Amino acid sequence: MTALAGQDAAWREWRSAMASPRMHHAWIFSGLEGLGKGLFARAAAAELVAEPGAAQPPVEMHPDILIPEHPPENKEEAKKREDGGDYRRKRSIPIDEIRTLIHRLHTRPTLGSRRVVIIDPADDLERNAANALLKALEEPPQGTFFLLVTHRPGRLLPTIRSRCRVLRFAPLEAAEIDRILRETAPQADSTARAAAIAAAEGSPGAALGFVELDLGKLHQLMVRLMTEGDEHFALRGALADAIGTKPDRERLQATLDLARAVVAAELDKGEPARSRRVITAYDELVKLAAQVPTYNFDVGLVAMEIGALLASLAMPREVA
Repeated sequence: MTALAGQDAAWREWRSAMASPRMHHAWIFSGLEGLGKGLFARAAAAELVAEPGAAQPPVEMHPDILIPEHPPENKEEAKKREDGGDYRRKRSIPIDEIRTLIHRLHTRPTLGSRRVVIIDPADDLERNAANALLKALEEPPQGTFFLLVTHRPGRLLPTIRSRCRVLRFAPLEAAEIDRILRETAPQADSTARAAAIAAAEGSPGAALGFVELDLGKLHQLMVRLMTEGDEHFALRGALADAIGTKPDRERLQATLDLARAVVAAELDKGEPARSRRVITAYDELVKLAAQVPTYNFDVGLVAMEIGALLASLAMPREVA
């Protein structure tokens, strides 16, 4: 599978663990978002619950593979789900989802002797939900395995991390990501692929998202802001136009991710004084990314803030 390309080392470590007589019951799959950790977890779970000679249902329908969901955002969205339509989900996994899961663990596996719980991503667990999961990790039912996918392991409770074995997923080389883009996004030209690879920081999923969301123009504007500044606000206005007046959450978040990647790439390029400004701009973008989903921000103002932070890195002068 394309999304699992370049993860041979992870597969070797996983299958070596499976072949051992005492396989650990809880795992953290850690690495950049977009490396295929979620797909890896599902493929690994299928191997764990497989019974020799028996047909296995698809992972998402397997009764012994439990994957708690992000529930609907509100009652209106829940009604959309009931009607079979698209619906918006909560950004977090609440405690009710974990309590329901734990209740299932009190029963025997349906088709074999093993059961797998996948939390994807575990970063989204509400604190009460994380504490509830911790109790299950401390006293796991026989034959139960936990696979926790995380893009930011530092957000997990230390007590959860201490009970899990960590399997790390390495970023991919640029040549490998380029190959993936050529196969899965043949419409992207060489310029778009190069920009996507530069922004993805080793994540093929991020590179694909970059191409699919057509962020090439945004990338060009961001680079210009950092190199030319924006004394008369023209580039910031163009950035706002390129983002769009009513972007969905995915596009706005991708824009912020791209801005952070563009700034991070500048860290080793300048004098110490500029490096300090790069670090400051990066920190402010991280704060902005955390705030934007929470509040009803004006997109134009968000674009102006991003542009101002990028323009502050312009040389030889600083432009606020």
